[in-house]
Amino acid sequence: MANHAIPQHPGLIGATPGRGVPWRHGDVRGAEAESGRDEPAAGARARRGEPGGHPGWLVAPAAIWLLLFLLVPLASIVVFSFFSSTGHGMAPDPTIKNYVDYYEVEGFFDPESRKFLTPSVFLKTLGTTFRFALTVMVLCLLVGYPIAYFLALQVQSFKWQLALFLLCMVPFWTSYLIRAVAWLPMLGRRGLLNRALVEFGIVDKPVSFLLYSEFGYTMALVQLYVVLCVGPIFFSLAKIDRQVLEAARDMGANAFQIFREIIVPLSLPGVAIGMIFIFVMLMGEFASAVVVYGGKISTVGTVILNYYTFANYPFAAVNALMLMVAMMIGVVIILRIVDIRKQL
Repeated sequence: MANHAIPQHPGLIGATPGRGVPWRHGDVRGAEAESGRDEPAAGARARRGEPGGHPGWLVAPAAIWLLLFLLVPLASIVVFSFFSSTGHGMAPDPTIKNYVDYYEVEGFFDPESRKFLTPSVFLKTLGTTFRFALTVMVLCLLVGYPIAYFLALQVQSFKWQLALFLLCMVPFWTSYLIRAVAWLPMLGRRGLLNRALVEFGIVDKPVSFLLYSEFGYTMALVQLYVVLCVGPIFFSLAKIDRQVLEAARDMGANAFQIFREIIVPLSLPGVAIGMIFIFVMLMGEFASAVVVYGGKISTVGTVILNYYTFANYPFAAVNALMLMVAMMIGVVIILRIVDIRKQL
């Protein structure tokens, strides 16, 4: 019987398994030849930039982006904070006077002075901003968690879940400033809320504490930022396996026990992420303080804006750095309370 030669297939990359040597399944020599020839081929593909090349080319665009738009601006702020203000700009005259003015007040180290160990107005402003941030975070959690719980665990249809979640995102479809200004006709003396209070007989005349007050400012911030916690909490709750909840019910656990022992621990990553979003946004907040509070309160954001307006860029840079340090401390505290890596 005549021996028929096995036709050689060119292969997926255009090379034969072995030049002049038909490759058969299980042929050790053919496999060795194929393995030996693959090593220089892989090197050639790497040099040509084909798949299998150096991974540095993949991370280079993101690294360049972070370098140009994150690290360079942050380094510039640090450098500018040591410059001297000229009244209409800044001069490269290194000094620490800006940091001294930020922390120290007259008589701070004098035991006989009334201002002995009294924090500067800028530290007090940072503390006020921190206090408002914590208050709004708690209120956003109290408002946002039930909404996310209802969407994720009570609404059974995925279409309705998506529709209602998009409805919660509607405020983000408009400008932030428009949402802040919209509170003026709601909380003013002739606003909708005052008219409702008068018509229902709750008050005899319009009240004035609703607008340009801490109450109105806090309510506006809650409405503006509550969506930032609804989203992460919703996605954390949506990942909970319903069979785990059913198993807990079968074992005799009541609704409160299921919520405390299963739902809350599994939703903590979403809570932490939402609180980080809100905290970072609130620490740099300045528009609502001007529009809703009427500029009667100073936040770190408004201080930075004022010094930038008056061209005192070095002192604005100092305030920006202190704000960034406070943000980092707050984020670290949240991450220490909730270990997101273990919970995800």
